[in-house]
Amino acid sequence: MAPLKEKIGYGFGDMASSMFWKVFSYYLPFFYSNIFGLSLADAATLVLVTRIWDAVSDPMMGIVADRTDTRWGKYRPYLLWVAVPFSVCGILLFTTPDWSYGGKLIWAYVTYVLMMTVYTGINVPYGAMLGVVSDNTKEKTVFSSFRMFFAYGGSFIALASWEPLCTMFEHCWGFSVQTSWQSAMIVIAAACLVLFLCCFKLTRERIRTTSQVSIGKDFKSLLHNRPWWILIGAALSFNLFNTVRGASVAYFFADIIGPDAHLVIFSVALLFYSGLFLSIGEVANMVGVALTVPIAGAIGKKSTFIAVNIVLAVLSVAFFFIPVSTAGYWWMLLLQIFISVLTGIMSPLVWSMYADVSDYSELKNRTASTGLIFSSSSMAQKFGGAIGGAAVLWLLDACGYIAADSGTAVTQSAGALNCLWMLMTFIPAGVSLLAIAVVSFYPLTTDAVEKISAELKKARIKPADVPQKDEMTDFANTNS
Repeated sequence: MAPLKEKIGYGFGDMASSMFWKVFSYYLPFFYSNIFGLSLADAATLVLVTRIWDAVSDPMMGIVADRTDTRWGKYRPYLLWVAVPFSVCGILLFTTPDWSYGGKLIWAYVTYVLMMTVYTGINVPYGAMLGVVSDNTKEKTVFSSFRMFFAYGGSFIALASWEPLCTMFEHCWGFSVQTSWQSAMIVIAAACLVLFLCCFKLTRERIRTTSQVSIGKDFKSLLHNRPWWILIGAALSFNLFNTVRGASVAYFFADIIGPDAHLVIFSVALLFYSGLFLSIGEVANMVGVALTVPIAGAIGKKSTFIAVNIVLAVLSVAFFFIPVSTAGYWWMLLLQIFISVLTGIMSPLVWSMYADVSDYSELKNRTASTGLIFSSSSMAQKFGGAIGGAAVLWLLDACGYIAADSGTAVTQSAGALNCLWMLMTFIPAGVSLLAIAVVSFYPLTTDAVEKISAELKKARIKPADVPQKDEMTDFANTNS
């Protein structure tokens, strides 16, 4: 049984990743179109192309990580090696050079590709660590829950502070809008650097796995892994749900809600803005994470996945019928809380299901390809983000949405406003129904996973159960 400090330390890793990822997912499309100065069409193509590269690079990183062998383990050292490049590239991504349109477009492609490459370099090995921190499937779900709890905590901090940071740098320090966004990212990047280093320090790899076949055979085994294909489709749909809805929020608040909307609490007016809406959702996500283990333990992972998506579809449709009024804002916030609790359940559930798929593959093929399996989960996340982020921009462009100049408010057409409503309601609902259809074919039930885990305990090579002394620990191998 791993101690509490390791589970907390593991959570720090996704706390850092999520601070970046949520800002990218929710604010980067808006930044490119309304702050950086790209057209909606160019911004959409940029998001799609760079994230497709990012997704394709994930299996490459998984293969590299599977074949890494250091005194710190296979996957853990990348937390140390890539932390600084990760933070630096995030700052460059939100930097707006004073160049021509063509030059800025090139800068956007280069910095986005760099950012997604280093994100892959640290996040794929980090995700694969879940497969080697324990040989107990239930404890992996606990680790996954810690991961998601801290991830949503980091997302809350980033989303709640993002707009206030930008406003502070612009209005209190006199920075331009572009420099204010860059400065806000410097603050976030510094926090992420510290969190990754803490994750490296506090965690350890408890299971030692080996890749005993060629890269080609690893890929062949992966392509013949039926549960992997099904889970890829289900995870892609779930991430598409999050990205479409999340990437639409900044536009929705700018043009549907408006800048002067308030929530009234005991005669006190509280500004109702996108950062508040999103950050409260992150707190609700954390509640969902805490519910994952008892719910999945009671009804099984597959049943939990299906039930959650049914309710997500219903609540997404219900959001469409809320009026834009002071009372309606409270209903929007209430539905955001319920939806976010459900997506909070989903995130650790999906990562835990990938750990089960990894165990299935290791038992079936007699070789571990944990990094390759987990990189596919990251690949699905990024494909969902690529398709979702680009689709939002393309749909807005097709509906006649007018991108503002450096955040300046404009009057949108009825078609553009209707498109924003669809992006927040019926389109995510349809994606949830697609996820249900895909996961209904998933074969790894609770009984099947328990049998796989029992067989693997007999076959795996594990390090001796001795205390690990900082980073200098050598692995002692024993055959179980």
